[in-house]
Amino acid sequence: MTSIIASLTTTQIAGLSTTVIAGLNTTDIQALSAAQVAVLSSTQVAVMTTTELSVLNTTQMAALRTSAIGVLTTTQFGVLTSTQLGALTTTQMGGVTTTEIDALTTTQLSGLKSTQLGALTTTQVGALTTTEIDALSTTQLGGIKTTQLGALTTTQLGALTTTQLGALTTTQIGGLTTTEIGALTTTQLGAVTSTQLGVLTTTQLGGLTTTEVDALTTTQLGGLTSTQLGRLT
Repeated sequence: MTSIIASLTTTQIAGLSTTVIAGLNTTDIQALSAAQVAVLSSTQVAVMTTTELSVLNTTQMAALRTSAIGVLTTTQFGVLTSTQLGALTTTQMGGVTTTEIDALTTTQLSGLKSTQLGALTTTQVGALTTTEIDALSTTQLGGIKTTQLGALTTTQLGALTTTQLGALTTTQIGGLTTTEIGALTTTQLGAVTSTQLGVLTTTQLGGLTTTEVDALTTTQLGGLTSTQLGRLT
């Protein structure tokens, strides 16, 4: 059977019934070339068993149609390893549904590259749970765009650790909204460097609460211009 599957043309693979697809064994799946995987329709991928999905190699994962990724149930998506997910292209990441994102385990999430996270839409980022956000490494956060940061809810922002906040670039900090800035805890704010504070606009600084302003250290205040300082009074 394996030799037959491997020798099928892409046209023949595309024509296989869902019954045949669901009945393939792991050896058959592993014999599929990237070109063959690339022609599998969403309907065909949707009937793949968790066992079949779990043996896809990184080359095969990268060959899946973007539309096929979004048809997976959370059970199917849940068997994909961090290595498999890390093989998805930035284009494929656009096909991951908010339901799938919400269902990601922290182990799976650890496999995603910063470029993959940076490819997510603001809607997809909005589906990240606080547990998932808390688990992001500083390297992964480095790929998050300003528009994505600005789309986080205050609850999501509250999940960021002091280490994560301190690692944000000045460009990223510039994407925070006044609502987000005002929602920072004093502990979180304490991790923001003087350099990071120094890039905030007067509008952003206006989002600081009196409690936050009182919590700023002399070192942090040292990064502000006279114009910025004037906004705090």
